[in-house]
Amino acid sequence: MSQFKALLISKGEDAQQVEWTEMSEDDLMDGDVTIRVTHSTLNYKDGLAVTGKAPIIRSYPMIPGIDLAGVVETSASAAYKEGDKVLVNGWGLGETHYGGYAERARVPASFLVPVPKAFSCEDAMAIGTAGYTAMLCVLALEDHNVTPDKGPVVVTGASGGVGSVAVAVLAKLGYEVAASTGRTSEADYLKELGASEIIDREEFSGPAKALGRERWAGAVDAVGSTTLANVISQTKYYGCVAACGLAQGPDLPASVMPFILRGVTLQGCESVQAPQEKRIEAWNRLASDLEISKLKAITEVHAIGDVIDMAAKIVAGQVRGRVVFEVG
Repeated sequence: MSQFKALLISKGEDAQQVEWTEMSEDDLMDGDVTIRVTHSTLNYKDGLAVTGKAPIIRSYPMIPGIDLAGVVETSASAAYKEGDKVLVNGWGLGETHYGGYAERARVPASFLVPVPKAFSCEDAMAIGTAGYTAMLCVLALEDHNVTPDKGPVVVTGASGGVGSVAVAVLAKLGYEVAASTGRTSEADYLKELGASEIIDREEFSGPAKALGRERWAGAVDAVGSTTLANVISQTKYYGCVAACGLAQGPDLPASVMPFILRGVTLQGCESVQAPQEKRIEAWNRLASDLEISKLKAITEVHAIGDVIDMAAKIVAGQVRGRVVFEVG
């Protein structure tokens, strides 16, 4: 069987060991579709896994990378044939099933989503789990009748991967978008994506009032903790806050008052186990509602060999927008 390069993480006595290695297709995990991986990407979760800053990996040894895109090489599934462009987000990729930081992958066909015709594999990974999750959040707002005419929406962690895509998509759909970020030097970047207002994250850093002044018809939050509590307290009657991250922390020091006095909805948006129909909907909407030019503006392309260095940077909050890795 052909050899390929992979980033393999093993569990040492005191710390995990991360190294590039040669593997054989015989080493791949079970699945009915084998993929030649052409691109992967970098999410905050990948940074935590590679650096070992959080227990993301649940089975060792493991090839990290929660996203991949590439071309089908062999398939025992009638749903996919050789040459098809496919992508994978979640399903335990990079946690319990070998992930995207390798030149080959083998997965069950149920993991796969066809790459929309509007996108290349590079585009699909410029979106990645971060952008796909952002779209799930937008769909959640729509499901709760948060429409552009209801008033402004706020996106927290706006300079990150989820936030950048959320700002771009919401702006294109006609929403008035306020972008909250700890890097106010990125104001021009966020305005180019469509933000109409830039908010320093310090505005959301203090203890939240039980019920704040009404400001937001809805929100996309990738931060959690005090930031999320403040956003909830400032959400208007029958608004919705779509929560998908915990960059500030997993706690939620909030009051029930916005929920019982204003009918606010806190909607969790989970991407790893999302049903296939919701995945297809999200990716189809991204194809129609995310401008390729905006996608290019928020994306850096790196060789796969830069993974370890970039993982440390994203954990340190030094990555803006999206990072794509060319594999092979």
